[in-house]
Amino acid sequence: MEVDRAIANTVSSPHYILGPAVESFEADFAAYLGVKHCVGVASGTDALALTLRGMGIGAGDEVITTALTFSGTAQAILHCGARPRFVDIDPISRCIDPAAVEAGITSRTAAIIPVHLFGHPANMLRLMDIAGHHGLAVLEDCAQAHGASIDGRMLGGFGHASAFSFYPTKNLGGIGDSGAIVTNDDLLAARLRSLRHYGMKDSQRISSTMGFNSRMDELQAAILSVLLPHLDAGNIERRALADEYRRELAGLDLLLPPDDPGAVYHQFAIAYKDRDRLAHLLQSEMGIGTSVHYHPLLNHHPAFKDAIVDQLPHSEWLSPRLLSLPIQPEVAAGNAGIIAESIDKAIKP
Repeated sequence: MEVDRAIANTVSSPHYILGPAVESFEADFAAYLGVKHCVGVASGTDALALTLRGMGIGAGDEVITTALTFSGTAQAILHCGARPRFVDIDPISRCIDPAAVEAGITSRTAAIIPVHLFGHPANMLRLMDIAGHHGLAVLEDCAQAHGASIDGRMLGGFGHASAFSFYPTKNLGGIGDSGAIVTNDDLLAARLRSLRHYGMKDSQRISSTMGFNSRMDELQAAILSVLLPHLDAGNIERRALADEYRRELAGLDLLLPPDDPGAVYHQFAIAYKDRDRLAHLLQSEMGIGTSVHYHPLLNHHPAFKDAIVDQLPHSEWLSPRLLSLPIQPEVAAGNAGIIAESIDKAIKP
């Protein structure tokens, strides 16, 4: 097996951190996305936090993002000393609403972090227009969107930089934590390579600035290099399963995720008025496991008590209703019809 060979080769190699396997994966992933630079780091959250620092964002700055996402998105803003500003989502895409972003811009706004939630593209063309007009940085959170696209153009190449996670559950995941930053900005890429390695710039081990220990290890890179050529095929399987769910669930009293040809369905999240009861019935009576992402919203987390919170009617409505169905091909293949039939039975009066 390719992964087994990659692990064995890495273990027998003299390199474990920032060696040839990392360099090879960085080159391959950048080429896959059509960008100039890829900088491997220790996690997706580090990818966000280091990039914000590399962009010069810090104390006194505000960063606009969504409250309907994983905590790591906003944690990264706190780590660089800035303040999150949560704005509402678009009710169709479930991603950050460009109109809400524009309405939330103040003299302190320094950046926008759109999250491609569940592998669905945010409206990057409109967001980049807004950012350009106001002189703001855009950092794409692509942690759930490996291989997703807009009109054939890969996500990760729209913003000034983009952050990816390779946590094991991702569409492209390793066997532990790791992440990457991609960008077309030469100076930013060089700054990030230094920041991830104690602020060092060369082999003399001199820290020229405050840095961090956030390096992708050789083992993760070797495994990811093996899995990367299979990413598109896996995403095609996910799209096919999503299409099957749509056919089987059509007409039921629930809301399906947006049907976007560029989505990669990291999750297939339906919305139902009595989400918790449905999840309980599917598990207890049919043995079907589901997941909840993301409730409560981040503005209800104690860690973000000092965040600025705009009006979030669409986010507040959707969060308690979202339920992620099995979409991983190794779990859902051949079972989507059965799961849909079980949902039909569970929600009938």
